[in-house]
Amino acid sequence: MQKKLILDQDLLDITISRLCYQLIENHNDFSNSAILGLQPRGRFVADRIKTRLDKLVKGEVKIGYLDTTFHRDDFRIRDTPKKANETNIPFFIEGRDIVLVDDVLFTGRSVRAALDAMISLGRPNSVELLVLIDRKYTRDLPIQPNYIGKSVNTMHSQRIEVEWRGQGKKKDSIWLYNNLDT
Repeated sequence: MQKKLILDQDLLDITISRLCYQLIENHNDFSNSAILGLQPRGRFVADRIKTRLDKLVKGEVKIGYLDTTFHRDDFRIRDTPKKANETNIPFFIEGRDIVLVDDVLFTGRSVRAALDAMISLGRPNSVELLVLIDRKYTRDLPIQPNYIGKSVNTMHSQRIEVEWRGQGKKKDSIWLYNNLDT
């Protein structure tokens, strides 16, 4: 396998800052907005976004975590069932402007599952999508992000890995892996 660095720690920091400023342009003080990190990997991105927004916005930035396991279209067809994560949303979704946050947008199926899971908890005023990496040319569903850290042209045989210091890695970084067998 070959790997290529897409974003190093410094560029990832700049990218998160840019995304936060874009969010502020559209959501101002976040008084009627909230962030929902998609479990499991979107949680790390959502936490970084919230930490940065807390320094930039005077009001409280509400954050929650949404598990989509039981709303996935492949849940029952796997050999071993996927382990569920915790949904923790300490506020009402009803009538809020929600920003769904994930690390990588690939086929769009996780986002579709997130929409189903979120709607079962309430009806938001609006829903936007923020992703660190948008894998172009791999979408199965017509889902597009509103906020993109970086767009990357990929094939189905490739994979993206987002590494965080909070997960035991030495540095924050994003890698593209090429499978040489395909």
